[in-house]
This record gives sequence, structure tokens and C-alpha cells, in this order.
Amino acid sequence: MALGDLMESRLSRSQSSMAAVVSNHLDRYPNSHRSDLNPTIVVQDVVVNVRSDRDSSSDSVAGVQNRESYSNMDREDSETVASTTSYVAGNGNAVANGIPATVMEYLPQNLVLTELRHDAFEACTPSGPAESGLVSKWRPKDRMKTGCVALVLCLNISVDPPDVIKISPCARMECWIDPFSMAPQKALETIGKTLSFQYERWQPKAKYKIQLDPTVEEVKKLCTTCRKYAKSERVLFHYNGHGVPKPTANGEIWFFNKSYTQYIPLPISDLDLWLKTPSIYVFDCSAAGMIVNAFIELQDWTPSSSSGTSPRDCILLAACEAHETLPQSHEFPADVFTSCLTTPIKIALRWFCTRSLLHESLDYSLIDRIPGRQTDRKTLLGELNWIFTAVTDTIAWNVLPHDLFQRLFRQDLLVASLFRNFLLAERIMRSANCSPVSYPMLPPTHQHHMWDAWDMAAEICLSQLPSLLEDPNAEFQPSPFFTEQLTAFEVWLNHGSENKKPPEQLPIVLQVLLSQCHRFRALVLLGRFLDMGLWAVDLALSVGIFPYVLKLLQTTTPELRQILVFIWTKILALDKSCQVDLVKDGGHTYFIRFLDSVEAYPEQRAMAAFVLTVIVDGHRKGQEACIEASLISVCLNHLQGGNVPNDTQTEPLFLQWLCLCLGKLWEDFTEAQIIGLQSNSPTIFSLLLSEPQPEVRASAVFALGTLLDVGFDSSREAGDDEHDDDEKVGAEISIVKSLLNVVSDGSPLVRAELAVALARFAFGHNRNLKSIAAAYWKPQSNSVLSSFPFTVRNSVSGYNTPTQYSQIGLVARVGGDSQSAARDGRVSSSSPLAASSIMHGSPLSDDSSQHSDPGMLNDSITNGVVNHARPRQLDNGLYIQCVSAMCTLAKDPSPRISSLGRRVLSIIGIEQVVTRSAKATNTGSVRVGESSTPTSSLAGLARSSSWFDMNGGHLPLTFRTPPVSPPRPSYLTGMRRVCSLEFRPNYMDSGLADPLLGSHGVPGSSDRSFLPQSTIYNWSCSHFSKPLLTATDDTDEIAVKRDERERVVFEHITKCQRAPGTNLHNPIARWDTKFESGARTSLLQPFSPIVVAADEGECIRIWNYEEATLLNSFNNHEYPDKGISKLCLVNELDESLLLVASSDGNVRIWKDYISRGKQKLVTAFSSIHGHRHGVRTVSAVVDWQQQSGYMYASGEISSTMVWDLDKEQLLTSIPLASDCTISALAASQVHVNQYAAGFVDGSVRLYDIRTPDGLVCVTRPHTRRGERAGGIERVMGIGFQPGLDPTKIVSASQAGDIQFLDIRNRSDAYLTIDAHRGSLTALAIHRHAPLIASGSAKQLIKVFNLEGEQLGTIRYSPTFMAQKIGSVSCLAFHPYQIILAAGAADACVSIYADEISPPR
Repeated sequence: MALGDLMESRLSRSQSSMAAVVSNHLDRYPNSHRSDLNPTIVVQDVVVNVRSDRDSSSDSVAGVQNRESYSNMDREDSETVASTTSYVAGNGNAVANGIPATVMEYLPQNLVLTELRHDAFEACTPSGPAESGLVSKWRPKDRMKTGCVALVLCLNISVDPPDVIKISPCARMECWIDPFSMAPQKALETIGKTLSFQYERWQPKAKYKIQLDPTVEEVKKLCTTCRKYAKSERVLFHYNGHGVPKPTANGEIWFFNKSYTQYIPLPISDLDLWLKTPSIYVFDCSAAGMIVNAFIELQDWTPSSSSGTSPRDCILLAACEAHETLPQSHEFPADVFTSCLTTPIKIALRWFCTRSLLHESLDYSLIDRIPGRQTDRKTLLGELNWIFTAVTDTIAWNVLPHDLFQRLFRQDLLVASLFRNFLLAERIMRSANCSPVSYPMLPPTHQHHMWDAWDMAAEICLSQLPSLLEDPNAEFQPSPFFTEQLTAFEVWLNHGSENKKPPEQLPIVLQVLLSQCHRFRALVLLGRFLDMGLWAVDLALSVGIFPYVLKLLQTTTPELRQILVFIWTKILALDKSCQVDLVKDGGHTYFIRFLDSVEAYPEQRAMAAFVLTVIVDGHRKGQEACIEASLISVCLNHLQGGNVPNDTQTEPLFLQWLCLCLGKLWEDFTEAQIIGLQSNSPTIFSLLLSEPQPEVRASAVFALGTLLDVGFDSSREAGDDEHDDDEKVGAEISIVKSLLNVVSDGSPLVRAELAVALARFAFGHNRNLKSIAAAYWKPQSNSVLSSFPFTVRNSVSGYNTPTQYSQIGLVARVGGDSQSAARDGRVSSSSPLAASSIMHGSPLSDDSSQHSDPGMLNDSITNGVVNHARPRQLDNGLYIQCVSAMCTLAKDPSPRISSLGRRVLSIIGIEQVVTRSAKATNTGSVRVGESSTPTSSLAGLARSSSWFDMNGGHLPLTFRTPPVSPPRPSYLTGMRRVCSLEFRPNYMDSGLADPLLGSHGVPGSSDRSFLPQSTIYNWSCSHFSKPLLTATDDTDEIAVKRDERERVVFEHITKCQRAPGTNLHNPIARWDTKFESGARTSLLQPFSPIVVAADEGECIRIWNYEEATLLNSFNNHEYPDKGISKLCLVNELDESLLLVASSDGNVRIWKDYISRGKQKLVTAFSSIHGHRHGVRTVSAVVDWQQQSGYMYASGEISSTMVWDLDKEQLLTSIPLASDCTISALAASQVHVNQYAAGFVDGSVRLYDIRTPDGLVCVTRPHTRRGERAGGIERVMGIGFQPGLDPTKIVSASQAGDIQFLDIRNRSDAYLTIDAHRGSLTALAIHRHAPLIASGSAKQLIKVFNLEGEQLGTIRYSPTFMAQKIGSVSCLAFHPYQIILAAGAADACVSIYADEISPPR
């Protein structure tokens, strides 16, 4: 089955299985946002997680016409368990596991925040396809060619050399010619021509020169002529010394004088001097090892050869060792070494026949008549040559070091052929006690087991030879060699891995690609191998697979398309440099046709889009070629859903790579940008900004951002204004407005791309944006931004800018010089800012700032790097919104996003000063709407604080340039001088580095250094670097661990439901957290004795209460503000994540938080947008619902914001239907979509996001009691009662009363407990046990059951002196055991359990 078919069958089967599993449960809620399930279907040993659709966020529940019907629906829910089989899909039968179906309701199956993008997003920047480093090894550094061949034969036929004693009969054949069968001179000439012909088979394009029985002078002339002709190419020098004495110990070879009366020696050093490098020598003579030894000594004495190049460019092949004599047996030819090198098949078969059972039935003469051609693999001779090449390549690749294999077998075709044949020479000649020698030296290969495979293949082929010769029409039966080797390769794929020995059949797979009958199977197996990881891709490329798969792109065979696209996806995921080869050979058209084919599956089209994206990534020729091939129209057509199956549009990976492909295609390429704008692409991409997958949204933002022309296109003529027309301006406005809609997106991946896009916009409109920023600080009353605070308040999503980001102060630099400032209308020449008397100590007085004004960028940079037309000014209101968005990003809870946001602000001339928290009494802060006093250190800055909302009431601000009026002496106190922060390449090269406010930099060199770089492309590329066809190795281990935890949970839940809880006051541990402000919130880990606590300063500490050891301590973020309001565990049944919700509405989620110093930020976002007018703090309340994957957040706002953490997206905003704000919030952990809220006025409301308006019912159980208690009816805690009943709620007010509510009876609470008198501070409801705990400021904790009976009171700490506990600040039950954690204002956290154990 093809890889594409495998993936499609897996997808279709999983979808059909999912439909069968969940249909019953969805019958009652056909329009629900999300079903109460997340089945896991096992398909072909691959675990596929399938989630039901949650996209219809605006739909209501069918059948819910009013609140009464809703009550009936939930009553039915509480009486029967709906579709319990949905909870156990993938985990086996519930009964078989010993877990009742009712208990499975408590066990959420879905996981969130476990995707690739969540793996240390903040810690590192992923790299896309590489261009150097690892990939440089597989490409031969210098492709070489042997341009000239010098053949020197010293045979002196009929005259034996004096140092040779020949046996009888003796080897006589030279080039398979008997020299004594004709006249000596004729024989010499014939042998020379034959040798030349034999070499030409391997290198037909080389220049061949022959010298027969030459003198030293003739050899010198030959060498110099060959070098002159070959130039920098390699020269082959072949020496046959069968008619002269052996080489001397000094490395001298022998030639003749002119009269052939004397032997004349020639030192190897002279030969090396004449031939120079690169060169290759073949010495076929006795004691040839003498020459090699002398050559090695020569290299040791002379590190560099005469040509000045490395001696590694010299290669030597010698027939035998220094002490050996060539074989004289008549079964061999006299030049057996030359025969092996030039006619390997002939001598290999002859040698094999003498050792095979065929020697009796096969005549040598038949071997010379083998039918076919060596280049035709369908013939017997061609098949033998093909198998021989595969065998020798395989031996070399498995035995030789990587670099040596590349040099000898992949750099030069002739050298590769000679070394393949050299392996045969070693095998044959070692059987005659003769050992060929080479330089560089090779390890022994004559006993490699692949020779057995060659012998078998040769025997099978030769067994057919007689019948083929007798009957020319007889059909040749191919050898099973390649089929068997592919089977061996498949066996390795089933059991091999990166840690095991590489598959030795890889070179054979390369050879099989040449055969049409084996090609498809070989490609499928190769695809499986490449899918094992980048190491496998590098291994395959080092073998030499690249030119073969490149050539296959010229085929039109339909069945090869899917697997070829997959293979190229894997190759380009490793090495981006292949883009050049693809464009050069026209390979891009292959993938465009595949992308536009109707029958391809979405995953395969996504791979084709990835390949095309790599082709156009930073490659102008690739961009131009793809534009000519209409790639833009093809991609946009698919994004709009034209002429393609419906499932294609819903495949997020395909949408993601279509966006990335177009973004890379028109990145800094004006011609492509114009085509994109004319094709209405901004509108198409804007629709993708609400897609459920963050990767798709981020890719769409990237594509929109790269549509913005920032003048980097070097192909445009300077001053070219033809495209700056109204149509382009309108398109740019549309793009920016679309981008501003994702400022509050829940995914850092999306916001990072937004920051990069806004940086491009800020660069292109730098002058206008800086004018807007500078005009706000003008002293004139008619400033264009006089109403700015009100404009900004409604500019982004209709919300105010929240006040929680008070740690960042923003500084506007008014200008680089007074003339340019006056010309731009930002600061008049008479403005106090222009007076030299106040410029001392400011950037304005620094000479280096005269030409560093960002507003002057278009005029000041004239070196040709940036020399584009001045952009047309857009609407001021749009600029204001952009600046507001930039400020929001600069205050982002994600450190990486805030760093990018600050870089964007620096482009438009706004510097930020980040300061740590300080006491409110020391700041003299200025609030929105409050006037500052003249004595304040921030005098006159009220307007700036209202714009950027940078002063939360306790943080000092520092301005690098006085913003409004001449500074008072108190303002300049302690201010250090800094240089202007206009475009500094030295700190802007890195995509993540913070600006160094005091550093110096010189603008210029690189245009790219001005802008932060996008990371979505690199993040997305990493998807294809990982295995796509098989499940991860740890899938089974995770499933086993999950099953074990579910069994533990079942045991604990059963125990909890039966336990009375009367002994919960038993202390088992006490932990002094050493928090300065006391413990604000805490939680208990479900499967380990660990408690997590946090304080007002957002310091988080993790403690093992059994071992009494501190495991980890870290700060939630660098500049804490109002404390942490909630701690939750995400994915608590698996590898849990720690959700930390700050009081300012920011949510940060951590992984590996238990290990000291190993915590990593998974994601971070602001959960609350827009607060009520006049409200100073947000006071966020947050809760998490694992079953649905929703997080509910509210506070000093008029709605509850429902976040889908799987999509990292705001699902909906539920109006509160109240003028008061929420003070307590609880989401049902059993029934999805439901949450209860308690308000500051004592009212309680139940919501369900499936109903049209969200509100189910309202009750005011605390109001009358609050009035008697002095108006302290504020709800302090709320939650659903244990069990499956969704209608029963427990609520506690500050007045001290605890109300038990049933929403089916809205008139009054059915049970009331007067727990505390006006001092209730905390409430905890056990998830499964019938227990409730309340804490008081009066240093006591009370425990009740659901009938209102008080089970116990806790007043004292578990210490020897039994001192009283502090004022209770937080309470938290263990989720599955009867254990209670209580945090107090004295910074102590105490642990109490129902079972008695010794205190710690």
C-alpha cells in the first residue's frame, strides 16, 4: 500500500469509528459545542486521538427553549448516565477494567496543550531545513572529473626483465591478448589500443594518450601535456611494468633509453612533480607497494605538493605489496590487476567458474559470448553488471568511513568505478597470495558476506547462459537478487532503529530505483526509512540517493506521485539547499501539478505545499519560477475551496501550508505581492484568522504580514511609485485591520507572528507612526490625539486596555534633530523640546542621534539597501490602533511576545524601561483620570499614563526623553545618558533578544537586521522532521500509565464516597512556606504527596509533605503585580501542567514544574479583555474544566470569557446579566459547558454556554443575611456538590453563611449553615466525598457534610506547642482522597487527613 493510501485509510477508519462511538451521546445535544467525550481509536497499531467538533460556538442546544426545559434536561442527566461507552473508547471495556461506568464520568479523556508548539516555546527558537552543517556531508564538496588518461606500457615483449624468473606454463595475457600470437610491435600497439578501449567504457569523455615502451623524456612530455590539457581536472596515470625490473626501495620505476639497451629509473617524486594534483596512479607491476611506501614518505617530508594543494588529491592503486610478486599462474592473465580494474565482469566470472559447480558444464569461451550490453539491465550482461555495482557499492558503504566513501565513490565517476573494481581485485588476487594496496588505504573487504550474494547471483545468471546462446529467442529470467535484498531491507525496517547498525542494503535500494519493475516497492521502503528521522535522511543522502529521486520527478507514472512527494518532503525537511536543484531541473512544476490534483489526499497536498514553500523560501529564482507556474492562483483556489473535496478544506495541516507557501512566495517580492493583492488574498486570509487551529491562524497572520511591502525588494527601481495607488493603500488598510483582530489571540504562536507583521508595517510607515506617537506629547491643546485615551479604549475589540501591565514604562523619543521634527510637524522649532538648554543629558543632545531618527529612515539610508518610495499616509485612526496594539504586545504575559512587542515599539521611536516592583508609597503614581501634583516625579505625564496605562499605582516610570514640557529638576535626578535606540543591527539580529537601552549600534549593513524574524515557518517544518507513518515509541507506555492511574482513582473515589470524614482534623504535615505575604492559594497533586502554594508576589513553591522537602520554587513572571488568584492542574490524569491565573487576568501554564529549575512555560495569554470604567484592578477569577477543555475567566468586566485551551482561542463571551462583578467562579468537573458564579452583591447565577444567552437561573441566597451582617454579602466561594447531579450548588458569603442550592427550586436555599460570623475567607468542596470545609479570618476551619452536620473544627497547627493557626487564606481538598490543605496569612500551609498518621 502506498504511503498516501496508508494515511488515508487510517484517517477514514478513525473518522468512521468515531462517528459510531459518539453518535448515541450526541443525539440529545446535536448542536453542542463539544460532547462529553474524547474517544481514542486504535488503528493499525497507531493510536489516533479524535475529538468531536467544537467549532459551532454560536449554536444553542437543540430542545432548550427555556430555562424550565433546561432544568428538565439536567434532571434527566442526573438520573441516568449518558453514553458511558464514549468515555472508555480506547481504554477497553469499563467493566473489564473493573471501573463502573458511573465513575468514568469523573475521568476526563481529552488532553490539551500537548502539541509540538507547546514544547518549550519560550525557551528556544526551532530551526527549519538546514543549509549547512549536518547536510554538508552528503554533498560532495567538489565534484571532480578525470579529464585526461595517460597509459604507459613498458612490456618489451619477448625480453624478460633480469629480476623475474617465470614459471611454465606462465600467465601471458595482456588485456586479454596473447602478445606472442603476433609480431611484438603489433602486439604492443594492439594491447595499448585495447587498454584504452577498456578504460573508455568507464570514462568515454576523457582524453586518452598512450606511450608504448617510452623513455623518461617521453614520459615527462606526456605528463606535462596531460596536466596542461586537464587543467584543474584529475589525471589518471596507468603504469604497466611487466617488461621492466621491479620498483626500487627508493620508489623509482623503470623506463628505457632510446636504443632499448638500458633501463632508466624515474623517481616517484619527479612523476608527482610533473603530473601535479589532482591525480590518480595505477601501478600494475611486481613490488608495487614500494611505490606507495615511497609516495607516503614523500608526503611526510613535503606536507604540500608542488601545486600547493593537499596531498589528499593524490590516489594510488598498486597491484601488490612491496615484497610480493604478481601471480604467474596460467589461470590468471598476466595483467590480472588491470583486468580487474577495467574488465571486472569477465574476470570475476572466469574466477568464479573455476570454483563453482558450473566449471564442468561451462566453457570459458561462453563467458566471452554473454549476450547483451552492460548498460542494458534487461539483458544478462547488463544484469550482472548491475548486481556487481550494487554489491561493491554496498561493501564499500558498509566498510569505509563516511568521508572516505564520499571521496572515493561519489566524487569522480572514473575513480568510483576503479575502486569498485579494486574491491574485486583484492578478492581475486588474495586467492593467489597477493594483496593489492591503495592510498588512501582501505580496510580488508575480500571476505565480506555480500560476495556470497554476488556468487549466488552470478551462478543463477550463468546457469541460463547455454540456453540463451542456443536459442536467441529464449527469455532471460532476472535474478532474484534485488527482490531478496529489498526483503532484507524491509525486515530491517520492521526491527531497526537509530541506535542499531544502519541497514547495509541502502546502496542496493539506490540501484533498484533504476529498475522500473522494482521501483515502486523500493520507493515505499525508502519512504519508510526516511520517516525514521533526520538521521535516516542524512544516511540516504550520503549513499547518493539525491540524483536518483531528482531524476524521477521527470516521470509521469501516477502511482509514484504520492511516495515521491513524501520522499521529497523528508529530504527538504533536512536540507533546504535542494531547492536550487529542484528549480534548475523544473521539479517545482511536478509538485504544483500534484497540489492541484483532485485525487490527492489533504495530508499529501500539505506535503506538496511544504516542498513548494521550501523551494520559494529566500530563493528568488524559485519564487519567479513558481509565479510563472501560477502557484498563487492554485493556492488561493484551494483556500477558497474551489474544485476540491470537502475534507480538503477541513484539514488544518493543508490550510497551514497553503498560507505558509504563499507567505514565503511573496515575502519581500513586490511582483508576487501585487499579484496576491489583485487576487483578493487579504480577504481570503482574514477568514482564516478564526480557524480553530493556532498553526493555521499563525500561518494566515504570517501570509498577511509578508504582503506588506517594506521596501526590501532589490528588484524594484529606486523611486518607483507606480504601485503606490489607491488600490494598494486600500489593500494595506484591509490587511492591518485584519491583523488587529488577533491582538488578543490565546496562542503565543499567533501573537508572535502578529508582532513580526506589525514590525513590517511599522518599518514601512515609520515616519507616520512616529508622528502619531510624538504628537501625543505635544503641549498644544489641539493635538491630533487630544482624545486618544477614548479612541484607544474602543479601538481593539471594543475593550479598554487593562491596567495590569504596570511594570512597563514607555518612552517616546521626539526626534533626532529639530529640523526634521519641525518638517514632520511633530515638534515645532520653537518648542521647548528643541531648546538646547534642556537637551543636556538627553538623546537629543547626542551628536550620534542626528542621523538616527526612525522617521528619517527613508531619507537617511541611501546606500541602496533601503531606497524605496515613501509610503502613502494612511488614516490616523488606523495608526493609533496600531500603536495601541504594539503597546498591548509589549505588555504580553509571554516573555517572548513582550520582547518582540518592545522591539516593534523601538522601531517607531518608543523606548520602554522595565522596572521591578516597588512600594506604592514611593512612586507618586498617576492613575487614569487623576491629575498629578507638581511635586510628583511624574509631573505632567497623566496623559501618557492614560494612553499606555503603564502605571498601576506602585511602579515608577522613567522617560529617556522629556515627553511634554521642560523637565523639573526632580525628574532629571538619577537619569543616565543614553544614546538613541534607532535601528541597531547588533541587538536586532536575534529574534528574541531584548533591546539594550544603553548600547551603541551603527545602522547600515543588513536590511534584515532591522526586523524581527518570523518563527511559524520553522516551527511548522519540524512537523515533517518527525515520524509521520508510525506512532511514537512511548504510546504504549503512556496508555499503561493512564490505565493504572484510572484504577487508582477508582479505588480512591469509592473510598471517598463511603468515608464519613469525621477525622479530617488530624494533622499530618505543616509547611512554613516563608512567603512574605502569606499563602494566597494552594492545590494538592492527585498522585503524589505534593502541595503547590503561591503568594501575593506570584512566587510558586512546591513541597513534598511526606518527606518535608522543598522540591522547587520559582516566580510566575519577572514583574509580579497583584498576586495569584487560582492554581489548577491541566491533564491531571496524565503528565499534568500547572495553570497559574494571576489576579490581573494573565494566565500562564507551566510544565515540569516539580523539578527544581526545570520548569518551562507552555503558553501564556491574557484571559480578560476590557474592564469597567473607573475600575483600578481586574481581580480576575478563573476556573478550569478538563472534560471540555474550557477555561472560564471573569472579574471586573461585564461578561465571562470562555477560552478553549485546545484551540487556544476565545470560544465565547457570556454576558453576566448583572451590574455587579463576579467574586467566585466554579466550573462543573462532570457536566461540561456548565459553570456557577457568585457575585459581590451576594447573588448566585448558573450558566450553560449552550443556551442562547448563557444564563440558566439567578438566585440571591446571601442578600438578607448580608444585610444583617453589615453588607458583607460578597460570595467568597462557590462550587458544585459532589456527585453527578448538576443542579446542586454550594455557595458561601463573606458574612459567614453557607447556602445549599438546588436550581430546580429557585425560591430559596434548601439548607443553610451559619459557619462563621462575618469572617468567612475560604471555601473548599470535595470533588467526590460529601465534605465541605470553610475557613475564617478568626483562625479556624470548620468541616461539614452535605446534610449540614459539622464534622470537626481545626484551630491549632500540627506542632509540638499546638499554636493556633493563622487567618485562613485558602483551602484545597485533594481531588481523590480525604486530605485538606489550608494556607494561612502567617505563610504556613497545613495538611490534614482523615486517617491518622504521624505529623511532619
